[in-house]
Amino acid sequence: MFPAVQPILADETVPVTTPAASLVFATVLSHGPLTRTEIARRTELSAAAVTKAVRPLMEVGYLVEDLNDGVRASAALGRPANHVRVNEGKALFIGIKVTGDEIIAVLTDLCCRVRVARHVPVTDHELTAVLPAITALTQELLAEADGFGVRVRGLGLAVSGDVDRAEGMVRYSPFLEWRDVPLAEMVATATGLPVTVENDVRALTVAEQWFGAGVGVSDFALVTVGAGIGCGLVVHGRVVSGAHGVAGEIGHLPIDPLGPVCHCGNNGCVEAIAADPAIVRDVRAVTGKPVASAAEALALALDGEPGVREVYARAGAAIGKAIGAVVNLFGPGRVIISGEGLAAYDLFAEGIRDAFATAAFGTAGQCDVMTCPLSFEEWARGAAATAIQSFIESAT
Repeated sequence: MFPAVQPILADETVPVTTPAASLVFATVLSHGPLTRTEIARRTELSAAAVTKAVRPLMEVGYLVEDLNDGVRASAALGRPANHVRVNEGKALFIGIKVTGDEIIAVLTDLCCRVRVARHVPVTDHELTAVLPAITALTQELLAEADGFGVRVRGLGLAVSGDVDRAEGMVRYSPFLEWRDVPLAEMVATATGLPVTVENDVRALTVAEQWFGAGVGVSDFALVTVGAGIGCGLVVHGRVVSGAHGVAGEIGHLPIDPLGPVCHCGNNGCVEAIAADPAIVRDVRAVTGKPVASAAEALALALDGEPGVREVYARAGAAIGKAIGAVVNLFGPGRVIISGEGLAAYDLFAEGIRDAFATAAFGTAGQCDVMTCPLSFEEWARGAAATAIQSFIESAT
């Protein structure tokens, strides 16, 4: 179901599981607490298969049963109606998001709840500077984990760009200017932990699928707005990366052949019109002021600076067209708009709404389009979610 990663460090608390057990565990993790009957319905496994899958996970403490939360089912079934839930304190995970400006690291429990968070600035994108910073943050969070008395079972890394999760390789990250970096191997060697490396938007999509606005939705898209324009896709319950690992790159949909040049080399990409650097560029052009950041551009818009709101309206229209293309192509039940760019959403909203309504074909326009503001720490939490995902699969 998920890409293979390095095996979990062996000890007596890690169960030898089966694909059915992994499916049961993932289902309880994202939908629980659940009764065994509910688990069987959601997984389409037989009652006997559910019992067989649950037992070893309970024996080692990853699943627990709430014995006082209900009565027994009918005598004909003879099975307890108590709820089974994940024991969130049984294991800890580290998630790290690397941006062009800072490294954000979190320590989470097995249910991906953040227990500790750390931020350090990035002033040098060279691996010789970033890798020691990642290692130092990891060691700091491992020390924090000692206070919980629980082992850290995996580390997830989230990086923007073209990331090959199966190989643990960053093929190309434009913001960091990295090419063909075997990041998983390097960080595993430095930290001694099993490491999962994933594209940052797909990592955030995993977190939303299991723990956020995508829970229970079999087909959805997560569109992120900010330094770049990204899109994570979930189709039939699976996060899709595509044959070449770049599925969902709506930021590089060319929607205006006469538009500005994108860093990818094409003209009029969504990212060249609607990402933060593009907005800063255009606001600088219309005002003649030395605008240096997205926050400064937003402040000018809110102050009513002439021409600035039109920049945001064009950006919103570009995003709305891109969302319309996504909805037309694979028909998700929900589109979640998130990212740091939501600070300006009130300025984007009308453009997004109108362009989406125009672009969406037929009943695709009925797609539930919602916003979900997330902090930067949520990106690191997404990285931790991929480590949890790998942990669940690695023992099968």
